[in-house]
Amino acid sequence: MNVPIVAGDVVDDGGFGRPRFVRGSDPRVATCRGKLQNKRSKLNQEINKELRLRAGAENLFKATTNRKLKETVALELSFVNSNLQLLKEQLAELNSSVELYQNVDGAEPVMPMIPLGLKETKDIDFRDPFKDFILEHYSEDGENYEEAIADLMETRQATRTPTRDSAGIALLLRYYNQLYFIERRFFPPDRSLGIYFEWFDSLTGVPSCQRTVAFEKASILFNAGALYTQLAAKQDRLTARGLDQAVDAFLRAAGTFRYIHENFTNAPSMDLGPDMLEMLAQARECLFEKLELQSKDSRNVDVCLDLAQEAAQVAAIYNDVHGLISREPVRDYVPETWISLILVKREHHLALAHKHIAVGLLDRPIAEFRVETKLTLEHIQKSDGKTQLDATIPRDDNERKLLGKAHLREALVLHDESQRLQRMCRELKGKQALAKVLKKAQEATLESYNRFGNEDDFRELLDPPDIIASTKFQLSITHPDFGQHGVDDLFKSLGPVAIFSAKRHWTAPRLIQLQRGPDGEGFGFSVRGDAPVIVAAVDHNSLADVGGMKEGDFIVGIGEKDVKWASHEQVVRMIKQCGDFINLKLVTPMDRNYLKGPWYQNSWL
Repeated sequence: MNVPIVAGDVVDDGGFGRPRFVRGSDPRVATCRGKLQNKRSKLNQEINKELRLRAGAENLFKATTNRKLKETVALELSFVNSNLQLLKEQLAELNSSVELYQNVDGAEPVMPMIPLGLKETKDIDFRDPFKDFILEHYSEDGENYEEAIADLMETRQATRTPTRDSAGIALLLRYYNQLYFIERRFFPPDRSLGIYFEWFDSLTGVPSCQRTVAFEKASILFNAGALYTQLAAKQDRLTARGLDQAVDAFLRAAGTFRYIHENFTNAPSMDLGPDMLEMLAQARECLFEKLELQSKDSRNVDVCLDLAQEAAQVAAIYNDVHGLISREPVRDYVPETWISLILVKREHHLALAHKHIAVGLLDRPIAEFRVETKLTLEHIQKSDGKTQLDATIPRDDNERKLLGKAHLREALVLHDESQRLQRMCRELKGKQALAKVLKKAQEATLESYNRFGNEDDFRELLDPPDIIASTKFQLSITHPDFGQHGVDDLFKSLGPVAIFSAKRHWTAPRLIQLQRGPDGEGFGFSVRGDAPVIVAAVDHNSLADVGGMKEGDFIVGIGEKDVKWASHEQVVRMIKQCGDFINLKLVTPMDRNYLKGPWYQNSWL
């Protein structure tokens, strides 16, 4: 019978010695993303090498007193810094390409999104540290856990090349959930196993190295969030379904970054800092595109006013994003292309806001405006009364046309500004899809302006009122749903993780043998609890007392059977089945505090 393999399962090689693969990862496929990740990985390694060279040269420069050697080292430092700057520029150019991960299959070009690249990491060999710790701390043979350690290492390796789909997300979250057990099993708070997690910054390539599993977990979550942005960018945004999926993916990305910010403090790299507001902005942008698509064939004045407010809301959020990333030290970290594209989007959507309100005003005579429509016009426009028209609610058709044309002129000015910003950025200048989107929007606005006549009025020199940003749709970010990607503890055989963990301590296992006498007296001890069963009491001078059993001992083995996970009833039944002779394996906890808890009915044996 064929058993379906779920995301994250390890696929065996059938015993022929070929590599094993994990569902949700495909390192063999040379996709655009795969090639990009390979380039980024090589650049990260070269940057890391140059950083080590620079650190060594700086230490030598400080330590030496030889003048000639200082000059030589200073010259070498200048070369290293130049190489490092070139490598960082190459990496920034790689990360700033807005065409990466975009959907290019659509019949028409769409506004590009800003997806994030994945963080790179180095291989980690868990075998020797984990085996040694299992022997030392758990008093078990580490060789028995060779397969579990191999599964862990294969899963971690697979997370470096996740597929760009739901299976890739599932793989990352399953590994994240597995880290919950790994952290508690093998990372005590008072010592280090010599395991270091090294991850490269997704934008600068600068490596960060930490001993804590928290850094590994945060980096895995970052890659899940980055993968969501890539999923959003590849959707077909010419369809309502594609736009819904893009909105959902961006909201999940925002929720993932928010979760990192709320649960992992003192981030060692910039990309693990506060959550990125542009994910919410891009979700809002996709929502606006869906509203435009749905109302494309039937737009009355009320629909146009709603679209104007939504477009202004998108522009306002991008303005907030620009303010956030323009401050130090974020400005020096974020690619310049991103900053320019955010400005382009701000001006573009502000132009669309003015265009939509203008079309609504010019499409119908004032006599057909409902009272609610006039109130909406009053609430969504704000005039300074000086350089702007003081006519948010037109009193007649002449004022209606005047106000509508003023908004169209402002839209044309903003379209010109968005195209100027695109041309000013070296990277964006050559992006044909972006140029076509901006040009098409400008031509549509110009067509509307020419269609509504050219009557002269001295008040045409005044600007239209500002459009107040507002929305009828509240977007809620989606935090990672770890419960959907449950995993089994790879090291479950070590016992319940709440008791048998790296932070708990107990004595080495000891064997005791109890032989009941001919008089049929009891063994003289009682047990309580489940997984593991605890010795609740030991009678003085009983067989159990003489044999070395202590109150509070854990029963971890009966005969040849491991009973760390056995229930109270199972242990009692197994002891009774042994008859007059029992062979028990016990451990004594050194921390007695966690023995306190709910008392169950004792079973005397």
